[in-house]
Amino acid sequence: MAAPRILIVGGGFAGMECAHKLERKLSSHEAELRLISPMDHQLYLPLLPHVAAGVLTPQSVAVPLRRMLRRTVIVPGGAVGVDTKAKAVVVRKINGEEVVERYDYLVLTPGSVTRQFDIPGVDRHAVGVKTLAEAAWIRDHVISQLDLAAASSHQEEREQRLQFVVVGGGYAGTETAAYLQRLTSAAVKRYRGLDPSLIKWHLVDVAPKLMPELGPRLGDKAMAIMQRRGVHVSLGVSVAKVTEDTVTLTDDRVLPCRTLIWTAGVAPSPLIATLGAETNRGRLVVRPDLTVPGLDGVFALGDAAAVPDVVKGGEAICPPTAQHAMRQGWAAAKNVTGALRGFPLADYRHKDLGLVVDLGGSQAVSKPLGVQLTGLPAQVVARGYHLGALRTLTARFRTAANWGLNAVAGDDYVRTGFQAQRPATLKGFEMTDAYLSPEEISERVESA
Repeated sequence: MAAPRILIVGGGFAGMECAHKLERKLSSHEAELRLISPMDHQLYLPLLPHVAAGVLTPQSVAVPLRRMLRRTVIVPGGAVGVDTKAKAVVVRKINGEEVVERYDYLVLTPGSVTRQFDIPGVDRHAVGVKTLAEAAWIRDHVISQLDLAAASSHQEEREQRLQFVVVGGGYAGTETAAYLQRLTSAAVKRYRGLDPSLIKWHLVDVAPKLMPELGPRLGDKAMAIMQRRGVHVSLGVSVAKVTEDTVTLTDDRVLPCRTLIWTAGVAPSPLIATLGAETNRGRLVVRPDLTVPGLDGVFALGDAAAVPDVVKGGEAICPPTAQHAMRQGWAAAKNVTGALRGFPLADYRHKDLGLVVDLGGSQAVSKPLGVQLTGLPAQVVARGYHLGALRTLTARFRTAANWGLNAVAGDDYVRTGFQAQRPATLKGFEMTDAYLSPEEISERVESA
C-alpha cells in the first residue's frame, strides 16, 4: 500500500518550514512529501531592499530548498489551480508542461503578490520588491538612470531619469527608499558633470502616518530620518496615473519620473480564488488549527490564509509577516502529523516578537518585545534578528560578510544590463495571470 502523499504548495517561509519539520517528524514509509515551487530557493523577503541597493548579493537572501530539504521531492513549477473534490492540484512546470498532482493532505502556502489597484499605467510601468529578480533589476535600472542622465544633453530627460518614486509607506517601501537613496547619493559623486541636486526620491503613501504599526514616537523618528536625507515624503496622497516618464499624484502634482517602485501592500496569491472557498479580504478562512473548513485534508497558512490570532483574541488575524509564516509552518507540520496518526490538532499561537526597520548605515528603528529603540542599538537588533531568521549558516555568513565588506569598502556601481530587452512589470515578474478558472481546472483534472 502506497504511503499517503502530503503535497505542499509554496516554498516560502511557511512552506519550506513545514516540509523541513515534516521530514523530521515522519519516516519515509509514513508519508511521501512533495513541494511545488517555481523557484528552487526560499527567499528572505525582508532583506530584498539590501539586494536592490547592492549591499547584499542575491545568493545571501536565497536559501536553496535542496540544501534544507533532503527527502522532499521538489516539483519545479507553480500551482495554477486546485480541485479539492478530486484532491488534485494542477501544476504548470517551469518548462511549460502541465501535470496534475494528487494528494491525501494538502498544505497551501502560496504566499502573496504585490497589491495592485485600477490605476492607469501601473501595470505597465511599475515594478515591485517581491522577488529576487525584481530586486536585482531595480539595482541595475537605478544605476542605468544615472548613466543615461549623464549621457543625455537634454535637461528635461535628466530630470525624468533622476527622480524616483516609491509608493507604499510600509516596511518594504520605507526601507527600499532609504537604501536606494543612499545608493544614488553615494554613486552620483563619481559622475562628473551630473548635478546631485537633480536626484530626488519621493515616498508616497495614502496613510496619514509613516509605518503606523511602529507607534507615534518611532514612526515620527523614521519620518525625520527620511526627510533629513532629502527624501520627499507625501502622506495622504496616492497615484492617479502613470506614463512612461511621469507619475501624477492625486493632489494633481505631476512628477517627471522613469522609475516607479510599487510596494503598496500585498494581496493573497490568485491561487486562492481557484478553490471557491470562503475568504476574508482575499485570504483563505482557516480554523485556529490551520485546517480549512469544509475541505478534507486541506491546511492553509502564511500570507494567503486568514489565520486567527488567538493570542490577541477577538476577530484578530495574524499579520502577513515572516515570523508568523515560519511558526505557522512548524505548527502545520505538527498538525499534519497529528491528522495522519489520528492525534488531536493544536491551535496556532504566537506572541509577536516586535518590529525592526533598517534604514541603512547606523540608522534604524526597532520595537523588540515592545521596547522602542532608535539609532545604532536599533540597527544591532534589526540585523541580529535577520541573521537569526536566515535558515542556514551559509546564508548567515554570506549576509554578515556582505554587510561587513560594504561597511568597510563601500560599493561599486556597475550596470549589468539585466533584462534590458524585456519589459519589467508587476505581471511579468510575478505571473499573476497564470491561474486557471474552475472550469479549466476540472478539464485538466479529468483529462489526466
